[in-house]
Amino acid sequence: MPSAAERTRTLVQSTSSAVLLIPGLEGARPEQLTPVERSVGPDGEVFLLFPADSPAVRAATHAQDDELTAVLEITDVAPVSVPNRIRGRAWVTGWLTAVRGIADPGRMLLRLEVGEACVDDLWGTGSVEPEDFASATADPLVAHEADLLQHLHTAHSDQVRELGDLVDEGADADWQSAVPVALDRFGLRVRFQAAGGRIFDARFDFREPVADIIELRRAMHQLFDAAAH
Repeated sequence: MPSAAERTRTLVQSTSSAVLLIPGLEGARPEQLTPVERSVGPDGEVFLLFPADSPAVRAATHAQDDELTAVLEITDVAPVSVPNRIRGRAWVTGWLTAVRGIADPGRMLLRLEVGEACVDDLWGTGSVEPEDFASATADPLVAHEADLLQHLHTAHSDQVRELGDLVDEGADADWQSAVPVALDRFGLRVRFQAAGGRIFDARFDFREPVADIIELRRAMHQLFDAAAH
Protein backbone atom coordinates (compact mmCIF):
# COMPACT_ATOMS: atom_id res chain seq x y z
CA MET A 1 0.00 0.00 0.00
CA PRO A 2 1.38 3.45 -0.86
CA SER A 3 2.03 5.73 2.07
CA ALA A 4 0.02 8.90 2.67
CA ALA A 5 3.09 10.91 1.65
CA GLU A 6 3.42 9.02 -1.64
CA ARG A 7 -0.28 9.40 -2.39
CA THR A 8 -0.15 13.12 -1.68
CA ARG A 9 2.97 13.58 -3.77
CA THR A 10 1.34 11.64 -6.60
CA LEU A 11 -1.71 13.89 -6.55
CA VAL A 12 0.44 17.04 -6.51
CA GLN A 13 2.37 15.80 -9.56
CA SER A 14 -0.72 14.53 -11.37
CA THR A 15 -2.98 16.38 -13.80
CA SER A 16 -5.85 16.44 -11.28
CA SER A 17 -7.54 19.80 -10.86
CA ALA A 18 -6.15 22.12 -8.21
CA VAL A 19 -6.98 25.48 -6.67
CA LEU A 20 -4.87 27.68 -4.39
CA LEU A 21 -6.85 28.91 -1.39
CA ILE A 22 -5.52 32.20 0.05
CA PRO A 23 -7.06 34.14 2.95
CA GLY A 24 -8.64 37.33 1.65
CA LEU A 25 -9.20 35.99 -1.86
CA GLU A 26 -12.40 34.10 -1.13
CA GLY A 27 -14.22 36.22 -3.72
CA ALA A 28 -11.89 35.26 -6.58
CA ARG A 29 -13.17 32.90 -9.26
CA PRO A 30 -11.73 29.34 -8.99
CA GLU A 31 -10.13 29.58 -12.43
CA GLN A 32 -8.18 32.64 -11.25
CA LEU A 33 -6.58 30.56 -8.50
CA THR A 34 -5.85 27.49 -10.61
CA PRO A 35 -2.14 27.11 -11.44
CA VAL A 36 -1.18 26.63 -15.07
CA GLU A 37 1.52 24.16 -14.03
CA ARG A 38 2.76 22.68 -10.76
CA SER A 39 5.85 20.73 -9.76
CA VAL A 40 7.82 19.69 -6.68
CA GLY A 41 11.30 21.02 -6.05
CA PRO A 42 14.31 19.13 -4.65
CA ASP A 43 13.57 20.22 -1.10
CA GLY A 44 9.89 19.33 -1.25
CA GLU A 45 8.62 22.81 -2.03
CA VAL A 46 5.72 23.07 -4.48
CA PHE A 47 6.18 25.42 -7.44
CA LEU A 48 3.07 26.89 -9.01
CA LEU A 49 2.98 28.78 -12.31
CA PHE A 50 0.27 31.43 -12.62
CA PRO A 51 -0.63 34.17 -15.11
CA ALA A 52 1.10 37.36 -13.98
CA ASP A 53 -2.23 39.10 -13.43
CA SER A 54 -3.60 36.33 -11.17
CA PRO A 55 -4.88 37.39 -7.73
CA ALA A 56 -2.55 34.74 -6.29
CA VAL A 57 0.48 36.46 -7.84
CA ARG A 58 -0.62 39.87 -6.57
CA ALA A 59 -1.13 38.48 -3.07
CA ALA A 60 2.26 36.75 -3.03
CA THR A 61 4.05 39.78 -4.47
CA HIS A 62 2.66 42.14 -1.84
CA ALA A 63 2.98 39.75 1.10
CA GLN A 64 5.01 41.05 4.00
CA ASP A 65 7.70 38.98 5.79
CA ASP A 66 6.95 35.87 3.70
CA GLU A 67 4.04 35.02 6.00
CA LEU A 68 1.31 34.55 3.42
CA THR A 69 -0.34 31.22 4.20
CA ALA A 70 -2.08 29.25 1.47
CA VAL A 71 -3.59 25.84 0.87
CA LEU A 72 -3.25 23.94 -2.38
CA GLU A 73 -6.39 21.81 -2.71
CA ILE A 74 -6.31 19.01 -5.26
CA THR A 75 -9.39 17.11 -6.39
CA ASP A 76 -8.82 13.75 -8.05
CA VAL A 77 -11.58 12.68 -10.44
CA ALA A 78 -11.64 9.30 -12.16
CA PRO A 79 -10.84 9.65 -15.89
CA VAL A 80 -13.60 7.13 -16.73
CA SER A 81 -17.32 7.41 -16.17
CA VAL A 82 -18.30 5.67 -12.91
CA PRO A 83 -20.65 6.33 -9.99
CA ASN A 84 -19.03 8.42 -7.24
CA ARG A 85 -16.40 9.73 -9.61
CA ILE A 86 -14.31 11.75 -7.14
CA ARG A 87 -11.49 9.45 -6.05
CA GLY A 88 -9.93 11.69 -3.46
CA ARG A 89 -8.61 15.04 -2.34
CA ALA A 90 -5.35 16.34 -0.94
CA TRP A 91 -4.54 19.55 0.88
CA VAL A 92 -1.03 21.01 1.06
CA THR A 93 -0.71 23.90 3.49
CA GLY A 94 2.25 26.23 3.67
CA TRP A 95 3.73 29.67 3.06
CA LEU A 96 3.53 31.32 -0.33
CA THR A 97 6.19 33.56 -1.90
CA ALA A 98 6.91 34.85 -5.37
CA VAL A 99 10.05 33.52 -7.06
CA ARG A 100 11.84 36.62 -8.25
CA GLY A 101 13.54 36.65 -11.62
CA ILE A 102 12.05 33.36 -12.82
CA ALA A 103 9.01 33.76 -15.00
CA ASP A 104 7.68 33.03 -18.46
CA PRO A 105 6.36 35.98 -20.43
CA GLY A 106 3.10 36.94 -18.81
CA ARG A 107 3.49 34.35 -16.05
CA MET A 108 4.95 34.22 -12.56
CA LEU A 109 6.31 31.32 -10.52
CA LEU A 110 5.15 31.00 -6.91
CA ARG A 111 6.74 28.83 -4.23
CA LEU A 112 4.71 27.03 -1.58
CA GLU A 113 6.87 25.94 1.36
CA VAL A 114 5.07 22.92 2.77
CA GLY A 115 4.05 23.08 6.42
CA GLU A 116 1.70 20.12 6.48
CA ALA A 117 -0.43 18.04 4.15
CA CYS A 118 -3.23 15.53 4.30
CA VAL A 119 -5.00 13.19 1.91
CA ASP A 120 -8.43 11.57 1.80
CA ASP A 121 -8.72 9.04 -1.01
CA LEU A 122 -9.67 5.48 -1.93
CA TRP A 123 -7.01 4.17 0.44
CA GLY A 124 -8.28 6.17 3.41
CA THR A 125 -7.14 9.31 5.20
CA GLY A 126 -3.69 10.30 6.35
CA SER A 127 -1.60 13.29 7.44
CA VAL A 128 1.83 14.02 6.02
CA GLU A 129 4.81 15.77 7.60
CA PRO A 130 6.89 18.11 5.38
CA GLU A 131 9.99 15.91 5.50
CA ASP A 132 7.96 12.85 4.50
CA PHE A 133 6.42 14.75 1.58
CA ALA A 134 9.88 15.88 0.47
CA SER A 135 11.36 12.37 0.54
CA ALA A 136 8.36 10.63 -1.07
CA THR A 137 8.21 9.84 -4.77
CA ALA A 138 5.19 9.99 -7.02
CA ASP A 139 3.76 6.77 -8.41
CA PRO A 140 5.65 5.89 -11.63
CA LEU A 141 2.37 5.45 -13.54
CA VAL A 142 0.89 8.83 -12.62
CA ALA A 143 1.62 10.47 -15.98
CA HIS A 144 -0.01 7.61 -17.89
CA GLU A 145 -2.79 6.50 -15.56
CA ALA A 146 -5.67 8.33 -17.27
CA ASP A 147 -4.78 6.99 -20.73
CA LEU A 148 -4.21 3.48 -19.35
CA LEU A 149 -7.56 3.37 -17.56
CA GLN A 150 -9.40 4.64 -20.62
CA HIS A 151 -7.64 2.03 -22.76
CA LEU A 152 -8.52 -0.77 -20.34
CA HIS A 153 -12.13 0.40 -20.26
CA THR A 154 -12.58 0.62 -24.02
CA ALA A 155 -10.28 -2.12 -25.36
CA HIS A 156 -10.29 -4.70 -22.54
CA SER A 157 -13.71 -4.32 -20.93
CA ASP A 158 -14.47 -8.06 -21.18
CA GLN A 159 -11.20 -8.99 -19.48
CA VAL A 160 -11.77 -6.41 -16.76
CA ARG A 161 -15.22 -7.86 -16.16
CA GLU A 162 -13.71 -11.35 -15.90
CA LEU A 163 -11.63 -10.13 -12.97
CA GLY A 164 -14.89 -10.29 -11.04
CA ASP A 165 -14.44 -14.08 -10.99
CA LEU A 166 -11.55 -13.51 -8.57
CA VAL A 167 -13.64 -11.73 -5.93
CA ASP A 168 -15.66 -13.46 -3.22
CA GLU A 169 -18.88 -13.67 -5.22
CA GLY A 170 -17.01 -15.38 -8.03
CA ALA A 171 -18.25 -16.45 -11.41
CA ASP A 172 -21.86 -16.79 -10.21
CA ALA A 173 -22.28 -13.03 -9.83
CA ASP A 174 -24.18 -11.02 -12.42
CA TRP A 175 -22.01 -7.98 -12.98
CA GLN A 176 -23.89 -5.13 -14.61
CA SER A 177 -20.67 -3.20 -15.07
CA ALA A 178 -16.98 -3.43 -14.22
CA VAL A 179 -14.97 -0.25 -14.70
CA PRO A 180 -11.23 0.18 -13.98
CA VAL A 181 -11.20 3.18 -11.67
CA ALA A 182 -7.60 3.47 -10.42
CA LEU A 183 -4.20 2.12 -11.34
CA ASP A 184 -0.89 2.37 -9.51
CA ARG A 185 2.37 0.49 -9.16
CA PHE A 186 0.78 -1.92 -6.68
CA GLY A 187 -2.30 -2.95 -8.64
CA LEU A 188 -5.64 -2.18 -10.26
CA ARG A 189 -8.89 -1.09 -8.63
CA VAL A 190 -12.16 -1.97 -10.38
CA ARG A 191 -15.59 -0.59 -9.52
CA PHE A 192 -18.23 -3.30 -9.92
CA GLN A 193 -21.96 -2.85 -10.07
CA ALA A 194 -23.80 -6.04 -9.23
CA ALA A 195 -27.36 -7.04 -9.97
CA GLY A 196 -29.67 -5.01 -7.79
CA GLY A 197 -27.46 -1.93 -8.10
CA ARG A 198 -24.94 -2.67 -5.35
CA ILE A 199 -21.66 -0.89 -6.08
CA PHE A 200 -18.30 -1.84 -4.60
CA ASP A 201 -14.59 -1.63 -5.35
CA ALA A 202 -12.20 -4.56 -5.60
CA ARG A 203 -8.41 -4.30 -5.57
CA PHE A 204 -6.32 -6.65 -7.67
CA ASP A 205 -2.74 -6.50 -6.47
CA PHE A 206 0.16 -7.29 -8.76
CA ARG A 207 2.56 -10.03 -7.73
CA GLU A 208 5.13 -7.30 -7.18
CA PRO A 209 5.10 -3.53 -7.67
CA VAL A 210 5.77 -2.34 -11.21
CA ALA A 211 8.23 0.36 -12.16
CA ASP A 212 7.22 1.19 -15.72
CA ILE A 213 4.82 0.44 -18.58
CA ILE A 214 6.69 -2.70 -19.66
CA GLU A 215 6.38 -4.24 -16.20
CA LEU A 216 2.75 -3.11 -16.06
CA ARG A 217 1.88 -5.00 -19.26
CA ARG A 218 3.35 -8.16 -17.78
CA ALA A 219 1.46 -7.68 -14.52
CA MET A 220 -1.85 -7.06 -16.32
CA HIS A 221 -1.40 -10.22 -18.41
CA GLN A 222 -0.87 -12.17 -15.20
CA LEU A 223 -4.09 -10.76 -13.74
CA PHE A 224 -6.12 -11.51 -16.84
CA ASP A 225 -4.67 -15.02 -17.09
CA ALA A 226 -5.56 -15.71 -13.45
CA ALA A 227 -9.17 -14.68 -14.12
CA ALA A 228 -9.38 -16.68 -17.34
CA HIS A 229 -8.24 -19.88 -15.63
